[in-house]
Amino acid sequence: MKRSIINRYIILSAVALILGSCSATRDIPAGNYLLDDVKVVVDGKYRDINTSQLKNYVRQKGNSRWFSAVKLPLGVYALAGRDSSWLNRTLRQMGEAPVIYDTLQAEMTCRDLQQALQNKGYLDAQVELFVDCKKKKIDAVYVLHPGKPYYVCDLDFEIEDTAVARTLKKRQSILHQGMQFNVEALQQERNQITQWLQNSGYYRFHKEFITYAASKDETQHGVNLKLQLTQQHKTYTISQINCEGVDDDGQMHLRQKVLDENTFIEAGGLYSAADLQNTYNHFGRLGAVRYTNIAFEQHPDTTLLDAKIQIITNKPSTISFQPEGTNTAGDFGAAASLTYQNRNLFRGSETFSLQLRGAYEAIKGLEGYSNQNFTEYSVESRLSFPRFIMPFLSRDFRRRTLATSDVSLIYDTQDRPEFHRRVLTAGWSYQWRPQNHHDSYRFDLVNLNYVFMPWISDTFKKEYLDNESNQNVILRYNYEDLFIMRMGFGYSYNNGHVALRTNVETAGNLLGVCSKLFGGAKNDLGQYKLFNIAYAQYVKGDFDYTQELMKGVKDQLVFHIGLGLAYPYGNSQVLPFEKRYFSGGANSVRGWTVRSLGPGRYKDKDGRINFITQTGDIKLDLNVEYRSHLFWKFNGAAFVDAGNIWTFREYEGQEGGQFKFSRLLNDMAVSYGLGLRLNFDYFILRFDLGMKAVNPAYEIDSDAHYPLIHPKLSRDLAFHFAVGMPF
Repeated sequence: MKRSIINRYIILSAVALILGSCSATRDIPAGNYLLDDVKVVVDGKYRDINTSQLKNYVRQKGNSRWFSAVKLPLGVYALAGRDSSWLNRTLRQMGEAPVIYDTLQAEMTCRDLQQALQNKGYLDAQVELFVDCKKKKIDAVYVLHPGKPYYVCDLDFEIEDTAVARTLKKRQSILHQGMQFNVEALQQERNQITQWLQNSGYYRFHKEFITYAASKDETQHGVNLKLQLTQQHKTYTISQINCEGVDDDGQMHLRQKVLDENTFIEAGGLYSAADLQNTYNHFGRLGAVRYTNIAFEQHPDTTLLDAKIQIITNKPSTISFQPEGTNTAGDFGAAASLTYQNRNLFRGSETFSLQLRGAYEAIKGLEGYSNQNFTEYSVESRLSFPRFIMPFLSRDFRRRTLATSDVSLIYDTQDRPEFHRRVLTAGWSYQWRPQNHHDSYRFDLVNLNYVFMPWISDTFKKEYLDNESNQNVILRYNYEDLFIMRMGFGYSYNNGHVALRTNVETAGNLLGVCSKLFGGAKNDLGQYKLFNIAYAQYVKGDFDYTQELMKGVKDQLVFHIGLGLAYPYGNSQVLPFEKRYFSGGANSVRGWTVRSLGPGRYKDKDGRINFITQTGDIKLDLNVEYRSHLFWKFNGAAFVDAGNIWTFREYEGQEGGQFKFSRLLNDMAVSYGLGLRLNFDYFILRFDLGMKAVNPAYEIDSDAHYPLIHPKLSRDLAFHFAVGMPF
C-alpha cells in the first residue's frame, strides 16, 4: 500500500514538472517568443564539416534539457508563482528562466559562423537563418553554405635575420603548398616558431614578431600566403645560477646534489624556455618544496643572463589524527588513525610516513561464538624517494623521467569472532613517467605477503572447515597460512579522451625454480614449502579501457571494458583471496550489490561466506554510460552494464562457475539504471540506482531470469553510493 502511494506521488510530481515546462510560455511578453530549439546544419554537399564544434559559436541557445530530452529546469522555474514567497524564490533559483529569442543575437551568430567557416578555408561561405514560429515558441535553424574550400597555392617565408632563418630550417613546418587554408594552422605555426626560438636561446622573442600577408587568388581558387618575421634578434646565454632558500631561517634545506639533479638550466648554455619549465616541474613535485620562483637578470650591455632560483620549503614534519565511522553490511563501528610524516628525511625531499590505526566493530547475527566484536590494529611505514634508486641508469634517463621509488612495511592484526589473522607485507616499487607524455609506468620489483592464522574458533571449524558436507576448497584455502612473493609491471595512458590501464604480475616462480633445484620440502598435498608454509604461485593480467564515444557541451557518452585473468598453477590450485575477482557493486555491474554476482550461474547458498564463494579467476565488465549536466553542480547519468566472473577450474561449492566459451552469452549478467553525481571539482559524490535486466543465476521456471520483463524492486534493485566516477 505504501509503495503504491509513493509511486503515485512520483508520477504526479513528474506530470507536474512536465505541465510546468509546457506552461513556461505564459509569462512571455506579447511579441516575444520562447527559443525552443537551435540547430546548426550544413547543406548536403559538405557533410565532412563538424557542426558540433560550430555550435560553440551560437550566442543564444535554448533552455537546457536533461538527457537531451526534457526541459526539467524550465519546468521547475515555471512552477513558481508570481509573488516573492520563499517557495517561489527557491523554485526560481533551482530552475532556469525561459530563453527569449533575440534577433540581434541571431544576426551576430550568423556573422560568427560565417567567420568560423572562413577561418577554416571556406572564404566564400554564407550562413542563412530560418525560423519556425509555433504559438509562443520559435525554432532557429542556421544553415551553412560553405562553398568550395581555398588552398594555399603560393607559400613564402620572409625572415630578415639570417641566423634565425638557419635555426628554423631544422624544424618541420606545419604550413605547406597545397594545404587547405586554415587560420588555426597559421596560429599553430606561429606558436611553434616562437617555442622553437625560445628554446634556442632567443630569450626576448615573442609571437608578435611574426605576421602573415595573404591574398585571395580567384583564378586558382587559392590563397597566396607569406610569413614575415621582422627585425634582428639575439641569443642569450646563462652566465651563472644561484639557488637560495627564502625560509624563516634563510637556509637551504635541500642537498646540493638534489638541487643539481632538478635544475635543467645550465650555466654556459643558451637560454631555453623548455629547460625553465622542466626546472619548475621537477621542483614542483618535491614534497619538501612549497614554492619555486626563477628570475633572470641581464648583465648590462651584454646577452648574458643570471638565473636566480628561490625555493621555499614546507615544514618537514607533520602529525595528523583522523577518526572515521564504519558500516560493514549493517555492522557499525569506529576507527581512528594517527599519522606522522616527514617530507625531507635525508634533505633530499624523501617522504617518510608512519601510521598507527585501530578499528572496532560490533558484529550482529552470529551464534555460537564467544566474542561478538571485530578489532583491528595496524602499523604502516613508507619511505618514498622522488627519483630512481636503481643502479646502471644514465643521468640523462633519470632527468628525462619523473620517477618515485617506494619502500613499504605493513603489519596488520585482525581479530574476528570466527578467527584471528595476522598479515605482514613488505615491498619495493618504482613509478615513473616521461616528461610531457600521457604515459606512466609502475614496476613492483618485489612484494612479500605473509598471512598467518594463529586461531580459528571451534564453531567456525565445525560449520565450515571440518564439515564433510562442505567441500569448498576455496573456503578452506583462505583460512590457511600463506606466503606470496610476487613482482609486477603496469602501464597506463590517459589523454582526457582515452584511458588505458594494464597490469601483469606473477608470484612464486623464483621460489619454484629454487625449490626444484635445491630439493625443497613438500607438505602432504605435494606443495613446496618456505618457512614451513606453502607459497602461492600464479600469473595475473588486467586490462582496462575507457573511451569517449561522444562529447558535447553538456553531454558525454562513455564506453568501458574491463578484463581480468588470473591462473593458479604449480604450487597452487586456488588463487589467494586478495587476488581473486568479484563482480557487482558501484564500479561493476550495478544491478547487483558488491560481491553478489557470479561466478557464472552460481547461486549463493550461505550469505555469511559469499565474500569467498562469490569470487573467481576471470572477470569481464562492459559498460556504456550517458552523462549529462543537469543544473548547478548536479550531473545525471543513464547506464547499461554487462559482465560476470568465472573460475578456470570446476570447484565444489561453486557449481556453474567454470568458464566455458559456449556458455559465455548465457552467463552474462545485464543491468541498467540511472545515476546522480554531485561534482565539487575536487571530488565527486555518486549515487547510482541499478536494476537487473538479465540474471544468469535463476531458478528454473521462475521470473528471475529476465527481470527486465518481470521486474521486482525488492529483488532486482540495488543502490550504490561512491566517491569518484565508475570509470
